[in-house]
Amino acid sequence: MRADHRRGRSRRNAIMAVTALLAGGGGLVAVNYAANASDVTATAPTTRSAQTISCPDVKGKLPAVPQQAQAEVDRNLQLLDRQTAEANQRLVDTRGQGGPNFVQNAILGPLTDKRKATIDRIAIAIGRTAAKPTGLDALAVCNLGLDAPGTQTSGAGTAASQSPGGAQGDGGNTGQQGNGSGAAGQSNDGPTAADFVDITKVAPNVPKVRRQAGASTGAFTSRCGVNKQGQHNSDNDIVAPGVSNGAHHVHDYVGNRKVDFTSTNESLSAQGTSCTNGDQSAYYWPVLRDTTRQGPDANALGGGAEGNKGAILVPATVTITYQGSPTGKVVAMPRFLRIITGDAKAFTNGTKNANAHWSCTGFENKVQLTDKYPICPSGSKVVRSFAFQSCWDGRNIDSADHRSHVAFADAGGNCASGFKAIPQLTMRLTYKTPAAPNFAVDGFQGQQHNAITDHNDFINVMTDQLMNQAVSCINSGRRCG
Repeated sequence: MRADHRRGRSRRNAIMAVTALLAGGGGLVAVNYAANASDVTATAPTTRSAQTISCPDVKGKLPAVPQQAQAEVDRNLQLLDRQTAEANQRLVDTRGQGGPNFVQNAILGPLTDKRKATIDRIAIAIGRTAAKPTGLDALAVCNLGLDAPGTQTSGAGTAASQSPGGAQGDGGNTGQQGNGSGAAGQSNDGPTAADFVDITKVAPNVPKVRRQAGASTGAFTSRCGVNKQGQHNSDNDIVAPGVSNGAHHVHDYVGNRKVDFTSTNESLSAQGTSCTNGDQSAYYWPVLRDTTRQGPDANALGGGAEGNKGAILVPATVTITYQGSPTGKVVAMPRFLRIITGDAKAFTNGTKNANAHWSCTGFENKVQLTDKYPICPSGSKVVRSFAFQSCWDGRNIDSADHRSHVAFADAGGNCASGFKAIPQLTMRLTYKTPAAPNFAVDGFQGQQHNAITDHNDFINVMTDQLMNQAVSCINSGRRCG
């Protein structure tokens, strides 16, 4: 069972013990790393045992900086210090939370993405008037380690610029100025015109799925609206429970009325829902934005301060359907099962866990795109579709990597040995978008807002009675909901 069943009580009982090491202008916050292992008793850190996030020195690796680029380079070096200080503060604030991969997924990974973008801007600034330095990307990766007071991360900051208590908003905003390229209102790290394709010129690529005798052919639909109420935040209760802005991009929500970093199984089951059938499940995905217009979160974390610029587009339709297995009957999902489909970092991680599908109304049965956004003909809407993993290990509602407890069926529709077929959650979102390339999905810095990073998150909060009703409909070949 999921370790954070008890995290509501753990949060209330947590005792925060931290030491700020400000000597020498380093401004780094130190914390005992054991504090981020939920099963370890935290002890007060000392200057001998304290661990901080330690990042490679960027300034010392730079070639001679042209005078014309000096001011911009200095600003970005200071930003690197602020990013590290903010990450160290998160290390302090989230002690005792998450599983064994929490620090890497929620703190070190996002920090690496931010540093890559900032270091790239430094290289671009130098390259305008001199030879552009290469090989700096290796300096983006930070680690946990014992740090002596006074250690500087980039060699440019002052105590004021590194202090986590000050210019978080300013630091994030500065970090997104980029190199001045890109369309108005559009994030400078993508997408570009090359990331869009005319769907009428793409050859059909949708395979036919053959059903075997005994297949479960029914369907169960939850009608949950399109989030017109504007339930948005940049949290992710699956990957980063207890961490505000744990997603670093904004999510749309339908279903459960209150889903954020404070959510627990108990709080989710106590909330109302936007679904007409009483389905309290949490359905959420990164927002799509019109990059020609400025949104209200232009300077906010999760939004413009982290590269996600533009006005949030409300979907025209959201369709949530549970389908059967082409090879046999399905069993009920356990309540509070968590599933993530797709990979928010597929642009850099590769396609192993990618599961993005983009199309246009009228073309969905013929063409599905994975790493490109569609240019749709007049009168056709952009479609994002998701087919979640439909095989469950029969035991766990979550796993350390948030993936191992569920899996996709093979090409023939069969689950691997030890896995059971469950109702397959499918979602279809349609949008009326501005002309290409003026829309983009929210994402992490460094992912270029690439279409392949699209993903979707789900927490099953159906009552057992409603889930059993869904299974009965699916297995008997009926359509319900």
